[in-house]
Amino acid sequence: MLQQTERKEKRSAPVALTVRPVHAGSALAGNRLPRSTPWIVLGASLVGSFALFALLAAASGSEFSLVGAVLIGALAYLAVITILSATVEGGRQAVDRFVTGLVTGAFLLAMVPLISVGITVVSNGVARFDAEFFTSSMRNVTGEGGGALHAMIGTLLITLAATIISVPLGLMTSIYLVEYGRGRLAKIITFLVDVMTGIPSIVAGLFAFALFAVFFGPGVRMGIVGAVALSVLMIPVVVRSSEEMLRLVPNELREASYALGVPKWRTILKIVLPTSIAGITTGVMLAIARVIGETAPLLITAGFTASMNYNLFSDRMQSLPVYVYTQFANQGNPAYAFFERAWAAALLLILIVMALNLFARLIAKWFSPKFGR
Repeated sequence: MLQQTERKEKRSAPVALTVRPVHAGSALAGNRLPRSTPWIVLGASLVGSFALFALLAAASGSEFSLVGAVLIGALAYLAVITILSATVEGGRQAVDRFVTGLVTGAFLLAMVPLISVGITVVSNGVARFDAEFFTSSMRNVTGEGGGALHAMIGTLLITLAATIISVPLGLMTSIYLVEYGRGRLAKIITFLVDVMTGIPSIVAGLFAFALFAVFFGPGVRMGIVGAVALSVLMIPVVVRSSEEMLRLVPNELREASYALGVPKWRTILKIVLPTSIAGITTGVMLAIARVIGETAPLLITAGFTASMNYNLFSDRMQSLPVYVYTQFANQGNPAYAFFERAWAAALLLILIVMALNLFARLIAKWFSPKFGR
């Protein structure tokens, strides 16, 4: 009984708690720099670099170098943040911060020309973004005024014809390579598609021009010739993108269809293509965006004109890229009117390409397989 009473007293006795003092360095939880430290170091580096370049410019009487100040500030930031991280956090975290800074700097450097081009095109092209530009052609216009309606119609018709030619051929080629192609023939086709992907656009234009010159004479200029030239550039892109999407379809889906007695062509039509339709459509849209801005093949095959032409199989046909080129190359009086029309057409072309890329992303989102309920 005495032993049991002593054990109960020991159990009920209060336990002494050791309270350790909080040091000032507890702000670095787990030996990590605060989140604001990189921003503070970056701001201090840029301020110091700008001050240094301002003093040098004032002392030498030269202009202030913004690019040099930003570059030196970025290098100073990388050096300071790496040394500070190595001192506090360790070598691995210091290397991580250094590489993160390099990747971020490379991204910002790559964005500089893109932003510069966008600002330049918008600032120069918005002046002629009016109703007349979208509703009139250049027929009988020698100075101010005029528009690019004939070039818009030509671009629409030529690109549509090229898409009608390219998509069936490219899609059926990719289906053959994935579902049927075996042996030497499939390897030869794959090799030729890879070669066609890298050919210059001017070569495609010369090929289409030479092909139609055999039947219509050496001076042939028609919209359909330009469509054939663009299809030569589109087909390899459609083949490669569609092939990759078809290969992503799980073989289990095909095997389940075959097990039910469904023939192979119907399996491709009802199972494989619907499963990969989002990726295929995205590839087609990107192929269209890739060729819609080509100038050299259309300049050779479709030529240029100042009048409306709705017939792909008759006479010359204007397109937006060629319209930009002709406005810059054949300046009249006043010259600023030609520059404004060229910049406006360039801005319109960029907006069309952006819309196609956005539409491709939306299609990929809408038609992608939904696995959730």
